[in-house]
Amino acid sequence: MPDLLLELFSEEIPARMQAKAADDLRRMVTDKLVAEGLVYEGAKAFATPRRLALTVHGIPARQPDLKDERRGPRVGGPEPAIQGFLKATGLSSISEAKIQTDPKKGDFYIALIEKPGRAAIDVIAEMLPVIIRTFPWPKSMRWGARSAKSGSLTWVRPLHAITATFGLETEEPDIVKFSVDGIEAGQTTYGHRFMAPAAISVRRFEDYEAKLKAAKVILDPQARKDIIIEDAKELAFAQGLELVEDQVLLDEVSGLVEWPVVMMGSFEKEFLAIPDEVIRATIRNNQKCFVVKDPKTGKLTNKFVLTANIEAPDGGKTIVAGNERVIRPRLSDAKFFYETDLKTKLEDRLPKFEQIVFHEKLGTQAERIERIVEMAAEIAPLVGADVEKAKRAARLAKADLLSEVVGEFPEVQGLMGKYYALAEGEDASVAQAIEDHYRPQGPSDRIPADPTSIAVALADKIDTLMGFWIVNERPTGSRDPYALRRAALGVIRTVLENQLRIPLMKVFISAHIEVQMDLKNRELDRLADELKALPKEVLSARRAKRLLLKAEEKAFPDELSEEQLDAAFDEIFDLRAFIDDRLEAQLRTQGARFDLARSVFELGTEDDLLMIVRRVEALGKFLDSDDGKNLLAGTKRASNILSIEEKKDKRSFEGAPDAALYKLDEEKSLAKAIDQVKAEASAAVAKEDFAAAMSAMAKLRPAVDAFFDKVKVNDDDPKVRENRLKLLNEIRAATRAVADFSKIEG
Repeated sequence: MPDLLLELFSEEIPARMQAKAADDLRRMVTDKLVAEGLVYEGAKAFATPRRLALTVHGIPARQPDLKDERRGPRVGGPEPAIQGFLKATGLSSISEAKIQTDPKKGDFYIALIEKPGRAAIDVIAEMLPVIIRTFPWPKSMRWGARSAKSGSLTWVRPLHAITATFGLETEEPDIVKFSVDGIEAGQTTYGHRFMAPAAISVRRFEDYEAKLKAAKVILDPQARKDIIIEDAKELAFAQGLELVEDQVLLDEVSGLVEWPVVMMGSFEKEFLAIPDEVIRATIRNNQKCFVVKDPKTGKLTNKFVLTANIEAPDGGKTIVAGNERVIRPRLSDAKFFYETDLKTKLEDRLPKFEQIVFHEKLGTQAERIERIVEMAAEIAPLVGADVEKAKRAARLAKADLLSEVVGEFPEVQGLMGKYYALAEGEDASVAQAIEDHYRPQGPSDRIPADPTSIAVALADKIDTLMGFWIVNERPTGSRDPYALRRAALGVIRTVLENQLRIPLMKVFISAHIEVQMDLKNRELDRLADELKALPKEVLSARRAKRLLLKAEEKAFPDELSEEQLDAAFDEIFDLRAFIDDRLEAQLRTQGARFDLARSVFELGTEDDLLMIVRRVEALGKFLDSDDGKNLLAGTKRASNILSIEEKKDKRSFEGAPDAALYKLDEEKSLAKAIDQVKAEASAAVAKEDFAAAMSAMAKLRPAVDAFFDKVKVNDDDPKVRENRLKLLNEIRAATRAVADFSKIEG
């Protein structure tokens, strides 16, 4: 079957847009092909700095013929309805329609419509101009004389040529004939801008890719990445050095070149006095170059690796020298910023935060820092951290945001704070906490491990979550401007991976109080400012004082109203539910069953994330056993019977059953087993031995099986029936010592 080759050749396509653009082109073309009945075998898209390309394999030469049966109006129906039916179906008269009998509604006209398939090349020629004109570039432009006309083409950069061919691999392909804004589709493309700019005539994809390579263009982005990384490693290895790999930078650099040529440059050793991360950020951000380290020490050397887009006649000496010339003043600036920062202590920067608003509803950065300090002090004993060290680290954690280096390179925030703290003689754990309190910043980022770091990291994230929860700036759908989902996952990972036992609700209540106190203080300050602004003749000093006291009473009442308490706990419980949802998602990514996590969360009795996870793990192992599966089946049967009978009687069957009403041995055995299991399972849960709790639950299985085999629940005697339903409720209550079995599937 024929293949399609499409290339859109233009001026420079920004590297950050290339991957998405290639995917968009593949998706838009293949979606339209399928919609037109042209089901293909495979498709692949490519992007370089100057072109988007697509190959689609195995497209049928023609669309399939379509046969459709369309139902029309009732026989004898109104004339306008019949005429509309004829127009819609293309029939010349109603006699061409068939009549179908509906036993309930009578006779109806039916039109049999046959639509012959069109040649695939004609369909493609019709759809490609629409795709090109509606291509979803984040930013696009018009150009040239045609840009003045309404409806002129917009593209990321000026579009110069369109290559579009269609045909069998064994035959000369046809050109897909169409034009867009005066640009005619053909089979001509162009090679490398500098080394092979001449026109190239291409036929199909294999021919196209080979000719581009001969013209110094590597079409496949992954192939360009492989060349860059392998050549860079080899270049570093040849000098006894090691490349510092950077996937994000590699992705970007591969989008800047069509013919990657890797070279090595150097800078003055005096700049190595700057922290490695600052050197790397300077060279990476300004010149898109990789840095190189000494494999023995792990420290950076004064070398860097650059990627050119040309094989220079002088072997690249001029290109290397040009990059060195640009990097030198950049490093000089970074060195100046670093040395300037060292002259001002972190603590001396803190007063400036009083003038910096963190969020219009949550006050200044200074207020937020004080809240984090208080929270860190409360969390510290829970994680084995020294309270004073945690408070000190929390106080200094944000200070480097006001430094020159972080102002230039925001990605080193926290890290620079650690360097400055160590330079000032701060305790090592305090300095480490300054760096680590932002962690983890993603699923692959490491978590804080030192107790001081853990205390400050949790305090920072919990204050963020609670603050935005209180002011109702919560995530909705895909919208999460303050990265609250990431903060919640950060709390979860920090707690679980450090095996921490933290009463979250207690911590959340403290965080809620801290935020609310700040909000009330801000309200009080606002009222005081308004009073001070009133003219003296309007407001006497005594009256001003009375009003101020009244405002203070309003801001800090002795007792909260019932409504205020309800609102506060609604916010706290809602945040806790959000954390639980994130934990469920985290457990699912680790392979835990959704229903098992939900069955534990549904109890609402566990405030310790680590214990929730252990309970879910033990439950999963138990339900993999025969005892677990059979007990689950029996428990679900009991729950189903209870639900039916409770709905029928419009009441629940709670309360202890009456032993005097047991008629059969199986009832007595089940009651005895339930009492035993309740005691053993509850004791095991209290000791946090969930495996033992599951073993205790397994003892219910034979008694439950025997009960359902021999006992008729809905006995003719109403009292016996009620007693047996209460016994079923006891099964449900007993299993809730470990989980809500009604939420478990199976």
